[in-house]
Amino acid sequence: MTLLKSALLLGGALAMTACASITSREEAAGSARGSLPKIPAAWAAAQESVGDVEVGWIASFDDETLTKLVREAQENNKNIQAAAANVERSWALAKQAGAALSPTVNLTAGGSQSGGVDGSGRGSGSASLGLQVNWELDVWGRVRSGQQAAAASAESTEADFLYSQHSLAAAVARSYFLAIEAGVQADVARNTFDALTQTNRIVNVQHENGLATAQDLALSKSDLATSKATLAAAEGSQRDALRALEVLLGRYPGADLDVRTSLPATPPPPPAGVPSEILERRPDIVAAERQVAAAFNSLDQAKAAKLPAISLTSTIGGASNDLSNILNPSNIAWTVGGNLLAPLFDGGARQAQVDISSAEQKQAVAAYGQAALEAFSEVETNLDQSTVLRERETSLNEAASQSAEALRIAQLRYNEGESDLLDVLTIQQRVFSTESNLVSVQRARLEQRVNLNLALGGSWE
Repeated sequence: MTLLKSALLLGGALAMTACASITSREEAAGSARGSLPKIPAAWAAAQESVGDVEVGWIASFDDETLTKLVREAQENNKNIQAAAANVERSWALAKQAGAALSPTVNLTAGGSQSGGVDGSGRGSGSASLGLQVNWELDVWGRVRSGQQAAAASAESTEADFLYSQHSLAAAVARSYFLAIEAGVQADVARNTFDALTQTNRIVNVQHENGLATAQDLALSKSDLATSKATLAAAEGSQRDALRALEVLLGRYPGADLDVRTSLPATPPPPPAGVPSEILERRPDIVAAERQVAAAFNSLDQAKAAKLPAISLTSTIGGASNDLSNILNPSNIAWTVGGNLLAPLFDGGARQAQVDISSAEQKQAVAAYGQAALEAFSEVETNLDQSTVLRERETSLNEAASQSAEALRIAQLRYNEGESDLLDVLTIQQRVFSTESNLVSVQRARLEQRVNLNLALGGSWE
């Protein structure tokens, strides 16, 4: 008993000092951020105010249909449901990893009966009932390090799940705008086809009356056939875009979703904050930082596994030939013991695990640094694209206006016999192409707003 008491006192003292071997959250975060280059105080491409990043960015598009679709996707998307289940699993694993910090208590019960084979002797029986208690003294923090590593991994999974929700909202918005653009592009192609059909009808009449050449008629028919092929492709693209959106919503992809017939107005640029803020605000960066913490604690766990393990065991129970007397004090016995397991030789397995954990720690730190740099790049790129796309839209609006005027003049000259049909058809194709490009840029501006909000770490809610 004196030896046991001494072991318990020693174990308690060592456990108190071993707390310092557990890597704290601040230490892990500091090591992760120490791998980053110097972060500027402001975004290089920022042109607007750097106020606090706003939440609820879906509402900025002022489209109730979009808001409803995003909510539907959050409830029904299968990948989100799988990610939610993975969060539950991760926390269960963390709980499992920390279970060894508490003693295990087991109930034992047994019984036996014996007698002669020929039945001539009187049989005898015995019964036993007891409790077994086992507890490993986590002197070096091995179990606690494992529990902390599992908890950090669960926090990382939780942050990844949150980022998945943000990414899903962005994906629904992008797909929604793409489906609208596809419909508008189909309308442009349909208008083109209708216009060329009318042109071809006129040229046919003129050819019959000797006012148009066979070449004019062939050109007209060629452009009409090309336009028909373009229209078929545009209508197919519209159906594809609707199916992609329906899959995100968890619906059957039947391409029967109703969306608006014109793109919404582009909202004003959101406040961009300062670069350092996204390290704490973007869920995917938080997830990477939590992986660093998990790697640090896994290394602590591997190092502690090389040290001796001390465990205590205790049993108490009774045994008797008569079940009714099994709990009689005279039939009850107890034992208390302690065990020391000191690794001497394992072929280098424990040291190899330390080396593996050390390499995984370096890998996690590098992955965090790369994720942060990519996040900075996403913000800078989208801030820059805001200016580029705005200028492109302004130029294309001017181009559309001028090409429409050029087409009007060309048609007048053709009707008066001052120019040939080729000039009219060429300018007409330019008008339709400019209209198509303008719609694409307008959709790109909306997508840029979505990407910027996602890059900044703003929540869609």
